[in-house]
Amino acid sequence: YEDHNCNWQHRTWGNPDDTDYPWAFKIYGEKGVLKGDVMKAEFIPVDGSDSIRFDVVYEKEKYPEDLTEKDIELHAAPATRRHMIDFLNAIQNNTTPVADIENGHISTASCILANLSMDLKRPLIYDPQSRTVLSDPEATALLQRDYRGQWKHPHPDTV
Repeated sequence: YEDHNCNWQHRTWGNPDDTDYPWAFKIYGEKGVLKGDVMKAEFIPVDGSDSIRFDVVYEKEKYPEDLTEKDIELHAAPATRRHMIDFLNAIQNNTTPVADIENGHISTASCILANLSMDLKRPLIYDPQSRTVLSDPEATALLQRDYRGQWKHPHPDTV
């Protein structure tokens, strides 16, 4: 989307701009703003009409074991559960899950490349076909870590 602008802001200090959404995302569009965090989401139309608000879905009654599960993120359990069910259905039916591994790879790779670019203090041009940073062996080398002992980094052509 070359004609679209994206701005990522991340901070771990100071007071948030929006105290109702202190740790959140905001997407600004032609028809309004979508704000969301792990507990709620809200769409605020630019035409001044009423906002549409969504709260987190809990399944405490259906899955009471969620309440006693050690270290569970109660607000995330329903989404995690639905993704697991969808994944198992995709295996059973030989279909693509809603959260396909390729989409996860693209999202993760984008974040890793942004962090590398920031650490190296230069722009990076990534080639997804060769899985390298063009004309930058130093950055490409940082895309994989050293493995211990007999273990080796898998090459995509042999997996």
